Amino acid sequence: MELAKVTGNGQITIPVSIRKRLGIKVGDKLMFIENPEGVVIVNPTMMALEKIGKAFEGEAERLGLETDDDVAAMVKEVRRGRWEKSNACDA
Repeated sequence: MELAKVTGNGQITIPVSIRKRLGIKVGDKLMFIENPEGVVIVNPTMMALEKIGKAFEGEAERLGLETDDDVAAMVKEVRRGRWEKSNACDA
């Protein structure tokens, strides 16, 4: 458990251990979520990354991507397709 004192301006210093645990860096914004048990402080950037990770869970297997080279090849293929599509009207 960590404690922080609130200043007259309503500011607190978040203890180092908590900042490390939440992945908070200088300039980051924090989200305060109220629930029946109290208030939870989260790093919205990290929360968004976790949601994205869950949304893409299983996609690599579905697409047959097993290695970094597989991913790089797919990216090249997508870029090539977009380039061809954008330059098709030039021909």
